[in-house]
Amino acid sequence: MSTIRFQALREASGRKAIHFEESHRKSNIFGSNVFNEKAMKQYLTSDAFKAVQGAIESGAKIDRKLADYIAMGMKEWALSKGVTHYTHWFQPLTGTTAEKHDAFFETSFDGSDPVEKFGGAQLVQQEPDASSFPNGGIRNTFEARGYTAWDPTSPAFIYGTTLCIPTVFISYTGEALDNKIPLLRALAAMDEAATEVCRYFDKNVKKVTATLGWEQEYFLVDKALAHSRPDLMMTGRTLLGHTSAKGQQLDDHYFGSIPTRALTYMRDLEQECMLLGIPVKTRHNEVAPNQFELAPIFEETNLAVDHNCLLMDIMQKVAERHEFKVLLHEKPFKGVNGSGKHNNWSLATDTGVNLLSPSKTPMSNLQFLTFFINTIKAVNDYEELLRASIATASNDHRLGANEAPPAIISVFIGEQLTKVLAELESVTRGKLSPEEKTDLKLNVVGKIPEVILDNTDRNRTSPFAFTGNKFEFRAVGSSANCSNAMTTLNTIVAKQLRDFKAEVDALIESKAMKKDDAIFNVLREYIKVSKNILFEGDGYSEAWEKEAKKRGLSNFKTTPEALKARASKRALDLFSELGIMNHIEMEARYEIELEEYTKKIQIESRVLGDISKNHVIPTAIRYQNTLIENVKGLKDIFGKEFESVAKEQIGLIKEISVHIEGINAKVEEMTNERKKANALNNAQKTAEAYCNKVKPYFEIIRNHCDKLELLVDNELWTLTKYRELLFTK
Repeated sequence: MSTIRFQALREASGRKAIHFEESHRKSNIFGSNVFNEKAMKQYLTSDAFKAVQGAIESGAKIDRKLADYIAMGMKEWALSKGVTHYTHWFQPLTGTTAEKHDAFFETSFDGSDPVEKFGGAQLVQQEPDASSFPNGGIRNTFEARGYTAWDPTSPAFIYGTTLCIPTVFISYTGEALDNKIPLLRALAAMDEAATEVCRYFDKNVKKVTATLGWEQEYFLVDKALAHSRPDLMMTGRTLLGHTSAKGQQLDDHYFGSIPTRALTYMRDLEQECMLLGIPVKTRHNEVAPNQFELAPIFEETNLAVDHNCLLMDIMQKVAERHEFKVLLHEKPFKGVNGSGKHNNWSLATDTGVNLLSPSKTPMSNLQFLTFFINTIKAVNDYEELLRASIATASNDHRLGANEAPPAIISVFIGEQLTKVLAELESVTRGKLSPEEKTDLKLNVVGKIPEVILDNTDRNRTSPFAFTGNKFEFRAVGSSANCSNAMTTLNTIVAKQLRDFKAEVDALIESKAMKKDDAIFNVLREYIKVSKNILFEGDGYSEAWEKEAKKRGLSNFKTTPEALKARASKRALDLFSELGIMNHIEMEARYEIELEEYTKKIQIESRVLGDISKNHVIPTAIRYQNTLIENVKGLKDIFGKEFESVAKEQIGLIKEISVHIEGINAKVEEMTNERKKANALNNAQKTAEAYCNKVKPYFEIIRNHCDKLELLVDNELWTLTKYRELLFTK
């Protein structure tokens, strides 16, 4: 088996960057394969174009007759680009995307007169099998029907020779079976709530859009090396492997010169992104060896989520051309940094204002503070739901692991903004005197732009940080679909803005307060009750864990713990009240996420047992036998003195035996715990059993295997080592 490892090393070390040439400016090809506004104007009738624009801008329903015209124009555009098939592209609750391709090609009943056909019915709706996707018991095998329905707010695009139509996925009885429907509902709730609050400051605002800019971190490993590791191929991470003597200690990879093969891959990937309208802008080396980052310009949240889902698929396909394997797992290697997907979130009005960006005028700054403080209050009130939104088996490895935010959700705003909030907290309860109002607006609120530009720092240990004109949700995992985190964040902020408006209106009506006085008074109380969530220090320290516990903040270090918040009455009522998800949809997702966690730990357990017993132990025994033969030879030569001469070899033989026995015993114990967990009938209890009873064996077994890796002859070891995976360029 060691021949596979060495063959992979020969292949990898002999690779050259493939020839790739960028023949066009990015601005010239951007969106070429997207049915965007430019393409629609060319291929649609004016009525059809207006119908699509109405659906995008205001959610207006598209008439079925017009849908036929839209489908006709979309088909002609696609055929002009060599497309042969179409698919409804959707996001089931698997964490990935799904698609079923149908040819435009059709024939008549007798097989004659072939034609390319695609009508409004095919555009608007299809019927995949709803019972074959995760559904949390909503659909049974004998109730298989589900529907994909066109989402006109996210433009159709061409990948390869297929027209991809972004869609939602619903059950026959109307429940959401995907990640997109709850997100769209949350964004609509946010639009409504934020627009109402905006009108305190600007009556011209008619729409507020939540924006998202994600930062995608990933590892690149040579394909041959990745394929030589069964654990990497089956689970996305290395379940064993001794850390390399050189890792990231020297900080020489971060922002360093991008390796040639990796850079060629990035250029190819970026061209694919340009064609598909994904506005990627930034690329660089990340902290760990062979770790990189790609980031786009921010977009409307629904489109940004679609683009990130598409990107993760494209990354793998482009990597094939370059003989790479892309690792999106949050922690593929022990001992070096894991990967995240920072979600940079803000709010923008249709009048061109970023609501989380301060301005030069006190009134605009009061608007900024309103949305800034309400966001902090929302996170304070629902921090456990935010933690649940990023809870996965893979992200559990990363959170709190010295390069990622801790599992405790807190908000970092910087020293100067902390002072601003402290001064606002001292606002007189009730009506402000003219002097107080002038002093507040000119000397506190009025100085915010200068404060932000000159004094806002960054805190890499904060899971939710304000970074000048946006909040950065840093705890989202690299393999995640952003929709879960974004649905939760937009939901809790929309709820908070609704409550804020109700409180302000009540003070204006019942206390006869002026608008500014009412706003200042409500914000003042929010600052007081939200102090617990604000933290400026080191999120990795033990002192913060103790302090967070005193403050009553949750510290859910595992997914089964964290997910309980999703099933709480408070969460069910919140999502139901805002029309995001009903109780059935929420409970189904809770079941699905628990089952996914269980299955991932189960697979890892099986793979670890297999590799330990079928790779590591046989290799160790083979080397041990070599040592035994050596000792026998020394005995023949030195007679009674052999024990002194062969002392080191005998010690190695004994040490190897200890580790072999340890692996065998612990794999058997782990298997027994797995059987017990499988016998449980409750999803929460099963997940907890896998987390608390099965998973703890991983580190014990790994430790024995990693010790053997150091003891066994390198020529015999079958598994590609960390130094080879991380430093082969």
